[in-house]
Amino acid sequence: MTTLYLASRSPRRNFLLQQLGIDFEVVDVDINEMPGASESALDYVRRIALEKAVACRQSMPKNLPVLAADTEVVLDNHILGKPVTRDDAIRMLQSLSGRGHQVHTAVVLLRDVPVTLVNSSRVWFRSLTLQECQDYCDTCHPLDKAGAYGIQDKAAGFIQRFEGSYSGVMGLPLMETAELLGVRSNG
Repeated sequence: MTTLYLASRSPRRNFLLQQLGIDFEVVDVDINEMPGASESALDYVRRIALEKAVACRQSMPKNLPVLAADTEVVLDNHILGKPVTRDDAIRMLQSLSGRGHQVHTAVVLLRDVPVTLVNSSRVWFRSLTLQECQDYCDTCHPLDKAGAYGIQDKAAGFIQRFEGSYSGVMGLPLMETAELLGVRSNG
């Protein structure tokens, strides 16, 4: 039986939430994801996750809790977002080459009032060749990923090191999500 709605079209969030053993229904919501002119990356991910949750709540007939999340890659205080074209994705990967960046994921649980948690991780890429960036874009579908990469796919070979949450970089920090949902391990 469905116990909550997941306001996300991300197959990665769907997969990660399944790991917590929650019965949920995926709801595809469409909101304007443009950052405000002076909005910080943290404020942005919080706002977008909340707007997804509210849009889901307004569109669904049952009054079930709504879980929503947003992930952003931030380089030099600039939100990279999702690439629009293959060339855009290649440019993003080149900008991350040989550098460190932040990945922020906000998670919102909306029952009567929203509760928000944010996970922040730091990722360092090794230096990448143009050919590596092009090959990645030809095989790994970067257009649906913040920063044009997925830690769980071939981009794992680009990552020199990271600090934080693997699942958070992937799109849904499981520790924070389990905390919000009150899920405990029986391990």
